[in-house]
Amino acid sequence: MDKEIKIGIGTDAWLPTLDGVCTAAKYYADLINEKHGKAVVITPKNPNAEDYKFPYQIYRYKSLFTFGEGYPVGWPFKEEFANDVINMNCDILHSHCPIATSYFFRRINRIKRIPVVLTYHTKYEYDYEARVPSKLLKARAYGMTLNNIKSADEVWVTSDGTSDSLRKMGYEGDYIVMPNGCDLPIVNITENERASIRRKHGIPMDIPLLIFVGRMIWYKNVRLIFDACRMLKNAGKDFRILMVGIGPDENAMKKYVHKNALEDKVIFTEQIIDRHELQIYYSASDLLVFPSLFDTNGLVVREAAASATPALLVAGSCAAEGINDGETGFLCEENAHSIYRKIEQIIDNKDLLQRVGLKAQNDIYISWDEAVNMAFERYQVVIDKFNSTPHGEYKY
Repeated sequence: MDKEIKIGIGTDAWLPTLDGVCTAAKYYADLINEKHGKAVVITPKNPNAEDYKFPYQIYRYKSLFTFGEGYPVGWPFKEEFANDVINMNCDILHSHCPIATSYFFRRINRIKRIPVVLTYHTKYEYDYEARVPSKLLKARAYGMTLNNIKSADEVWVTSDGTSDSLRKMGYEGDYIVMPNGCDLPIVNITENERASIRRKHGIPMDIPLLIFVGRMIWYKNVRLIFDACRMLKNAGKDFRILMVGIGPDENAMKKYVHKNALEDKVIFTEQIIDRHELQIYYSASDLLVFPSLFDTNGLVVREAAASATPALLVAGSCAAEGINDGETGFLCEENAHSIYRKIEQIIDNKDLLQRVGLKAQNDIYISWDEAVNMAFERYQVVIDKFNSTPHGEYKY
């Protein structure tokens, strides 16, 4: 394919809303536009948007309202919106969410067939089970999501384990594993930069420092972290853990920390937007503690690896794919006692932590350049296959 490829990057949320899916969509758009072809982002309106900052088009369709940490609820039902995207003459549409975005792409394809790739980033069943109040509404949510997934010409997942979530949605088709990358470079953080984090939070240099990075939401198994911290404290172990991020359960987490008398050990930093500053936080820490079963790729594990900081993960989780215990990371069971025991065993062994962190940096780190290169090559396969196949009436 000789001509420049134009890719429509669809996402249910775009900056200033910030989460893992938005970050992935942004790096796709950035690198496609910079190195591979032409990108246009298709996303719901956000009253706080500053789209002029981007070197490519951001197309905003109607949203009804925003909720949580600024997530817009898209309303893609107007035919004018579909025609706007059709007139962009995209060669392929890439949905990063099987909800509003994928439904919007279905509506577009009822008017004009354009090949669609869907990346299934998130285990949506967690949200449906926790937040959808009735069985009838749950069934409708699952059914809508399944139809949106099935409507894509090709489905991508960011890890093998994500396929379990696809199957829970009822999807029985094929998929491609297309991992996300990491935007943090492999760089040397100076001793003074690392010490600045400890000075900022009043942490003595000889105290073991743990870190969690992610949305403050209970279903990332954060309660297990706090319970393990209580066990460490009760065992007489001095340490600190940095809780980096914001989220809907943050206030409840702070109350839980207070209830368990852990305020001298647990430090909530809020969200760290500056990426270099975040890398310093990783580098200053001895161990990333990330027992989430929810995350499909564990991007924070690669971010920590960029700074040669090893991670403690639940064996069998998506985040732990490719991790060998004691070599490229550390594995535990999904319970607080196992987390506590593992931390107790390794946290004072600086040589082990450094050796495993460096091995992780060498073996599991993948840059966004590498990830998007792989994806762009696959786009061309999908487009060629689409163009060589007759298409009847669109059924979704």
